[in-house]
Amino acid sequence: MKNRLSIISMVMALLAFFLVTSSHQASADEKKYIIATDTTYAPFEYEDNGEYVGIDMDLIRAIAEDQGFEIEIRPLGFNAAVQALEAKQVDGVIAGMSITDERKQSFDFSDPYYSAGTTFAVKKDSGIKSYDDLNGKTVSVKTGTTGADFVNSIKDEYNLKITTFEDSANMYEDVLAGNSDAAFEDTPVMAYAIKSQGLDLEIPTDTEEAKSDLGFAVSKGENAELLQMFNDGLANLQASGEFEEILNKYIGEDATVEKADNSFFGLIKANWQQLLNGLGKTLLITLVSIIFSLIIGMLIGFMSISRNTILNGIAVVYTGIFRGLPMIVLAFFVYFGIPSMFGIKLGSTAAGIISLSLNAGAFMGEIFRGGVNAVPVGQMEAARSLGLPYRPAMSKIILPQAIRIMVPSFINQFVTTLKDTSILSVIGLVELTQTGKIIIARTYASGNMWMIIGIMYIIVITILTFISNRLERRLK
Repeated sequence: MKNRLSIISMVMALLAFFLVTSSHQASADEKKYIIATDTTYAPFEYEDNGEYVGIDMDLIRAIAEDQGFEIEIRPLGFNAAVQALEAKQVDGVIAGMSITDERKQSFDFSDPYYSAGTTFAVKKDSGIKSYDDLNGKTVSVKTGTTGADFVNSIKDEYNLKITTFEDSANMYEDVLAGNSDAAFEDTPVMAYAIKSQGLDLEIPTDTEEAKSDLGFAVSKGENAELLQMFNDGLANLQASGEFEEILNKYIGEDATVEKADNSFFGLIKANWQQLLNGLGKTLLITLVSIIFSLIIGMLIGFMSISRNTILNGIAVVYTGIFRGLPMIVLAFFVYFGIPSMFGIKLGSTAAGIISLSLNAGAFMGEIFRGGVNAVPVGQMEAARSLGLPYRPAMSKIILPQAIRIMVPSFINQFVTTLKDTSILSVIGLVELTQTGKIIIARTYASGNMWMIIGIMYIIVITILTFISNRLERRLK
C-alpha cells in the first residue's frame, strides 16, 4: 500500500510541477502579456524563418514598444485563440479578428485598425465571373471568418454547397484540385496569397462584400489597461506614419514578395531547422508522456488486478473514461476547460503532456493487466504452495514473465502516443504537425510539405518498430 501511495504522490507532484510552472511563468511579470494569434492568415500574421511576422505582428510589437510593455506571442490558430481568450489562458487576441455585435458579447475590442471586405477566387479560365455563375456550385470557406458568415447568408439564394476548412492553404488547394469551384476570403489575404505564391487562381470581381473592421480583443471586462495601451499606441503610430509604413510593407503597391522554392527539396532546404525543432518537440513530449503514462498505467494495472473491490472499481472507471474520450476532446478540456473552471493558466506543453499521459495511462493499465493475466495461473499457485507471500510471488515470479509479454505492446503504445501528438496542434502546440501547418500557411505548398511530414513520421516509427522487434527477440 505504501508503494502505491508513493507512486500516487509522485504522479501528483509531477503534474503539480507542470501546473505551478505554467501558472508561475504566466504571472511572473505583470507587464508581460500573452497575445494569441493565428499563423495562417498572411499578410496579417504568418511565420517566416522562425519569426512571426505580418501586419498584426508588426503592429502589436510596435505598440508594445511605444507603450512600454512586453508580449509573448502564442500561435494557436484562430478558433483556438478565441477559445483561449474565453478561458483566460491568454490576455488578448490579434488575428485579423472582425469586430461583430456577436463577438462584442464576449470580448472588448480596441479601436479598429483596418477595414477588410470579402471576395472570392476561382481557378484561372474557369469561366466564373459573378455570383450568378456560382449558382448550384461548391464553395470553400475558412471556419470562424467573415467570409464564412457571408457565404452562409447567401447560400440559399445561390443554392451553394459549402465546404469548411481550418486554414486558408487547404481552402485554396481544394479549389485548385477542382473539388470546390471558389474560395471566399478577406480580399487582402486572398490577393496576398495569389501574388506571393503565384497560385493558379484569380479574383474575378472588384466587388467586396461584408466589409468589417478588424480589432484587437480582450476578454469582456478584463485587461482594460492593455486595451487602453493598444488604443493609445495605435493612435501614436497612426500620427507618426509608422502604421502606414507597416501596411505598405505588406500590401502597398510597392510591396515585394520573394517567391520561395516550394519544391520537395526546396522546402527541406529552407525549413529543415524548423522541421527538426518540431520533431524534437514531438519526441520530447512523447517521451515525457510515456514516462508519466507508465507510472499511471502501473498504478491502474495493480488496482485492476487487486482483490480490493474499491480499487478495482476506480481502475475500471478511470480506464472507461480515458479510453472512451477522444484525444482531441481531452486536449480541449485540459487546455480550455480546466483554466475556465479553476482559473489555472496552463501552457500548451503542459496541457499536451497531461492529456497524452492521462489517455496513454488508461491503455498502459490495460496492457499491464493483460500481461499479468497472460501468465499461467499455475505460476502463482506454485509460488504460494511453496510458502511465498503474495507480494514477493508477484514481484519475483509473475511480473518478470509479464513484462516480457508486455514489451511489444508498450512499444506499440509509444508509437500510438507519438502519432497522437499531432492532435495537440489544435491547442497551439508547435510540434511536427503544427510546424508543417505553419510552413504551409506561408508557402501554400501543402502537397510537398505533408509528404515531408509523413516521411519524417514514418522514419521515426520504423526505427521504434525495429527497436521493438530487437527487444522482443532478446527477451525471448
